[in-house]
Amino acid sequence: MAVKALAIFRSRRMVVLFALGFASGLPLYLTGQTLQAWLSSAGVPLSEIAAMSSVGLAYTLKFAWAPLLDRFQLPLLGRRRGWVLAFMVALIVAIGGMGLVDPVAQPVLLSFAAVVVAILSASLDVVLDAYNTDLLAPEERAAGVAAYVLGYRVAIVVTGTLALVMADLLPWSVVYATMAALMTIGIVATLVAEEPPPPAQPTASLADAIARPIIELWRRLGPITLALVLAFTLIYKFGDYFAQSLLLAFLQRGPGFALTEIALINQTLGIAGIMLGGLAAGSLVARFGLPRMLVGFGLLQATTNLLYALLAVTGKSFVVFGAAVLFDNLANTMGTAAFVALLMSVCTSAVSATQFALLTSLSSVGQRVFGPFASDVVARLDWSGFFIVTSAMAIPGLVLAALVARRIGRLR
Repeated sequence: MAVKALAIFRSRRMVVLFALGFASGLPLYLTGQTLQAWLSSAGVPLSEIAAMSSVGLAYTLKFAWAPLLDRFQLPLLGRRRGWVLAFMVALIVAIGGMGLVDPVAQPVLLSFAAVVVAILSASLDVVLDAYNTDLLAPEERAAGVAAYVLGYRVAIVVTGTLALVMADLLPWSVVYATMAALMTIGIVATLVAEEPPPPAQPTASLADAIARPIIELWRRLGPITLALVLAFTLIYKFGDYFAQSLLLAFLQRGPGFALTEIALINQTLGIAGIMLGGLAAGSLVARFGLPRMLVGFGLLQATTNLLYALLAVTGKSFVVFGAAVLFDNLANTMGTAAFVALLMSVCTSAVSATQFALLTSLSSVGQRVFGPFASDVVARLDWSGFFIVTSAMAIPGLVLAALVARRIGRLR
């Protein structure tokens, strides 16, 4: 099974999906955990750092403009790749510009720059999610999503490790300029990527592009299954995203790790976990089925938060920190691959950008909407209690995962 998985990942399509996932993942931490580290290093109060998580509300609200990306096409590279190229070029400029702002002297300007990056990044996610949904056949989804998520998670490690190592030696402006330059990997991948076939029934107007996604889901899934899908999407990764809103601040202010130490552990054990998780996700889903793996991967994700709770108790332990990073990246890569594969299965090509954006917007609520309240939980329960609470948040999602996967399976 492992040999078969490796053979799948050597195909040209999977390499391109890996590179596109890498480009999609690069901006995320630059308005999230890497930005946390920058603000924490600059001495910004914890309450302001937590509030900064709201700049990523674009990831929650991206469904609002997704119909434009379903309805309209740029004159270059086709319906999906044209938008991908445009957003990647814009992100290079926006990320580089964000790094030039002083977080202490110009906090409002930094917030504005972060919002711009988040909007462009969310828009890129919308198009790439639609691209993957339109391109991959049902039998390819597990491997294709795993390759894409693998690239996405590697980018997260790069922005959470290489960026932090550089920050100990160089100004943050150089760090962000370097991250912007890495977006060129995605541009190359976009130019060589396949364009998905056009939909059999494209949207006839912008009004159609706005209305059809919900109407089509309602008619095809039915009200009960649709309600379960929406609830599952909201809850499945809620605890994980909520924990992420203060993870870097915890590592610095809790156990007291230096940025270079955090980067070193993430770079070695984090990438190892991502590689293992990416390879395992496709093969395990193919062997045991999506319903079982959604529950299994979700349980593993919740367990990793308990390792961070243990780290809060033990203090600065490289052994516990290393175990937490390894299993965190392993579990989240696997969980995200299964999660995305299920969402793909409920989307239709003509309006896949809007449908996928609606679903994934719900999944980011834990961090984008409730993230600013994370500091209140820490104040009341301390760091260990905070991570225990985020772990317990996974339980309703596990129940919904089993229900939704079985219902979707019956509709195929």
